Amino acid sequence: MLNQKHNLFVCTTCGGKWEDGKRVGESKGEQLLKQLQEFAEDSELQNQFSIQGVECMSACSHSCVVAFAAAGKSTYLFGDLPVDNSTFAILKCASLYYAKADGLLPWSERPEPLKKGILAKIPALK
Repeated sequence: MLNQKHNLFVCTTCGGKWEDGKRVGESKGEQLLKQLQEFAEDSELQNQFSIQGVECMSACSHSCVVAFAAAGKSTYLFGDLPVDNSTFAILKCASLYYAKADGLLPWSERPEPLKKGILAKIPALK
Protein backbone atom coordinates (compact mmCIF):
# COMPACT_ATOMS: atom_id res chain seq x y z
CA MET A 1 0.00 0.00 0.00
CA LEU A 2 2.78 2.43 0.80
CA ASN A 3 4.00 2.64 -2.79
CA GLN A 4 0.63 3.66 -4.22
CA LYS A 5 -0.41 7.27 -4.62
CA HIS A 6 -2.68 8.67 -1.95
CA ASN A 7 -5.12 11.55 -2.41
CA LEU A 8 -5.66 14.66 -0.36
CA PHE A 9 -8.79 16.40 -1.60
CA VAL A 10 -9.49 20.02 -0.69
CA CYS A 11 -12.88 21.61 -1.27
CA THR A 12 -12.30 24.78 -3.29
CA THR A 13 -15.88 25.99 -2.85
CA CYS A 14 -15.56 26.23 0.94
CA GLY A 15 -15.62 29.68 2.42
CA GLY A 16 -16.39 31.41 -0.86
CA LYS A 17 -18.23 34.69 -1.25
CA TRP A 18 -21.14 34.68 -3.63
CA GLU A 19 -22.97 37.43 -5.50
CA ASP A 20 -25.82 36.79 -7.90
CA GLY A 21 -25.12 33.06 -7.87
CA LYS A 22 -21.44 33.44 -8.80
CA ARG A 23 -18.37 33.10 -6.64
CA VAL A 24 -16.43 36.32 -6.15
CA GLY A 25 -12.72 36.28 -5.39
CA GLU A 26 -10.69 33.47 -3.91
CA SER A 27 -12.39 31.12 -1.47
CA LYS A 28 -10.84 30.00 1.80
CA GLY A 29 -10.71 26.50 0.34
CA GLU A 30 -8.64 27.75 -2.59
CA GLN A 31 -6.31 29.51 -0.15
CA LEU A 32 -5.94 26.30 1.88
CA LEU A 33 -5.23 24.28 -1.28
CA LYS A 34 -2.46 26.69 -2.32
CA GLN A 35 -0.88 26.55 1.14
CA LEU A 36 -0.98 22.75 1.23
CA GLN A 37 0.53 22.46 -2.25
CA GLU A 38 3.23 25.00 -1.42
CA PHE A 39 4.27 23.42 1.88
CA ALA A 40 4.18 19.87 0.47
CA GLU A 41 6.26 20.88 -2.55
CA ASP A 42 9.61 20.34 -0.82
CA SER A 43 8.61 17.38 1.31
CA GLU A 44 8.27 13.65 0.85
CA LEU A 45 4.50 14.17 0.68
CA GLN A 46 4.90 15.42 -2.87
CA ASN A 47 5.75 11.88 -3.95
CA GLN A 48 3.17 10.23 -1.70
CA PHE A 49 0.07 12.35 -2.24
CA SER A 50 -1.83 13.94 -5.04
CA ILE A 51 -3.11 17.17 -3.51
CA GLN A 52 -6.06 18.30 -5.56
CA GLY A 53 -8.90 20.75 -5.36
CA VAL A 54 -12.45 19.57 -5.90
CA GLU A 55 -15.61 21.57 -6.42
CA CYS A 56 -17.85 21.15 -3.40
CA MET A 57 -17.65 18.18 -1.07
CA SER A 58 -21.17 18.87 0.25
CA ALA A 59 -20.09 19.88 3.74
CA CYS A 60 -20.75 23.59 3.27
CA SER A 61 -21.61 24.29 6.90
CA HIS A 62 -18.19 22.91 7.92
CA SER A 63 -15.81 25.03 5.84
CA CYS A 64 -12.91 24.30 5.17
CA VAL A 65 -13.09 20.62 4.25
CA VAL A 66 -10.42 18.07 3.26
CA ALA A 67 -10.43 14.31 2.66
CA PHE A 68 -7.77 11.59 2.70
CA ALA A 69 -8.35 8.65 0.35
CA ALA A 70 -6.40 5.69 -1.01
CA ALA A 71 -7.26 2.27 -2.40
CA GLY A 72 -7.74 -0.31 0.33
CA LYS A 73 -7.86 2.30 3.11
CA SER A 74 -10.61 4.04 5.01
CA THR A 75 -11.45 7.48 3.65
CA TYR A 76 -11.59 10.37 6.11
CA LEU A 77 -13.48 13.65 5.70
CA PHE A 78 -12.49 16.52 7.99
CA GLY A 79 -14.12 19.92 8.30
CA ASP A 80 -14.17 23.15 10.29
CA LEU A 81 -10.49 23.65 9.45
CA PRO A 82 -9.22 27.23 9.66
CA VAL A 83 -7.06 28.29 6.73
CA ASP A 84 -4.39 29.96 8.83
CA ASN A 85 -3.94 27.35 11.54
CA SER A 86 -4.40 23.93 9.97
CA THR A 87 -1.99 23.54 7.05
CA PHE A 88 0.79 21.82 9.00
CA ALA A 89 -1.70 19.72 10.98
CA ILE A 90 -3.29 18.49 7.74
CA LEU A 91 0.10 17.58 6.29
CA LYS A 92 1.13 15.82 9.50
CA CYS A 93 -2.11 13.84 9.47
CA ALA A 94 -1.53 13.01 5.79
CA SER A 95 1.84 11.51 6.74
CA LEU A 96 0.21 9.44 9.47
CA TYR A 97 -2.48 8.26 7.05
CA TYR A 98 0.14 7.30 4.47
CA ALA A 99 2.14 5.29 7.02
CA LYS A 100 -0.86 3.20 8.16
CA ALA A 101 -1.49 0.12 6.03
CA ASP A 102 -5.22 0.28 6.80
CA GLY A 103 -5.44 4.07 6.82
CA LEU A 104 -6.94 4.12 10.31
CA LEU A 105 -6.31 7.37 12.20
CA PRO A 106 -7.07 6.92 15.91
CA TRP A 107 -8.29 10.09 17.61
CA SER A 108 -5.30 10.15 19.97
CA GLU A 109 -2.80 10.22 17.09
CA ARG A 110 -4.41 13.00 15.05
CA PRO A 111 -3.13 16.59 15.25
CA GLU A 112 -5.43 18.82 17.30
CA PRO A 113 -7.45 20.50 14.48
CA LEU A 114 -8.28 17.08 13.06
CA LYS A 115 -9.48 15.63 16.36
CA LYS A 116 -12.58 17.81 16.50
CA GLY A 117 -13.16 18.21 12.80
CA ILE A 118 -13.96 14.69 11.66
CA LEU A 119 -17.12 14.57 9.55
CA ALA A 120 -16.93 11.01 8.23
CA LYS A 121 -14.88 7.84 8.18
CA ILE A 122 -15.83 5.68 5.22
CA PRO A 123 -14.69 2.03 5.24
CA ALA A 124 -12.30 0.83 2.56
CA LEU A 125 -13.76 -0.93 -0.45
CA LYS A 126 -12.83 -4.59 -0.58
